[in-house]
Amino acid sequence: MSLLQCLEREPSGDANAAVIWMHGLGATAHDFHDIPPMLELPPELSVRYVFPQAPSIPVTLNGGMTMPAWYDIRSLDSRNDDVEGIQRSEAQVCALVDRERDRGVDPERIVIAGFSQGGAMALQTSLRYPKRLAGVMVLSAYLLLADRLDDEASPANRDLPIFMAHGMYDPVVAYDKAALSRRRLETSNWRVEWKSYPMAHQVMPQEITDIGGWLSRVLTA
Repeated sequence: MSLLQCLEREPSGDANAAVIWMHGLGATAHDFHDIPPMLELPPELSVRYVFPQAPSIPVTLNGGMTMPAWYDIRSLDSRNDDVEGIQRSEAQVCALVDRERDRGVDPERIVIAGFSQGGAMALQTSLRYPKRLAGVMVLSAYLLLADRLDDEASPANRDLPIFMAHGMYDPVVAYDKAALSRRRLETSNWRVEWKSYPMAHQVMPQEITDIGGWLSRVLTA
């Protein structure tokens, strides 16, 4: 399997931590490329940011239009999830985590992150990854394949720190859908740091500040 194309931001010295940050449906790897300096992380954390580009595929819910997507959205009914596409993207994200390990980054200093569809994939991948990670950051997103989670979850990440942030007025991924995902995770005893903001399907300055604080904590724990 070939690695996904990625944009990267390197620290001033050798990287000893990494954040793999996935964009949303129809977007590109450039979407969050300019965010890292705004996070104001301590330079000694030496974080490499990796922004992968999703492949372009037809998306059923958007009339079959071809666009960057981590999986097909066939309907709003989770019982019709694109399991094959989700698992294919999961394997591609795992390959990026493995590459960071090959480049000398301990998996316990790797965060998987994403926005919207990318956030759903971050959650999907991190909870199943076989080695302990630093955390998962889920922005304006939701839990995929919830009925499979308890059987497929990795013992190494059963207490993985989870940061979930959502807009109270999100017209794309309903606030209630994200809140239901949070409750499902907490029912299975994951720790979820939950933040809600007076915004739509977007990222706002206070959220960026909160992300920076959370990343600082999980990468220095």
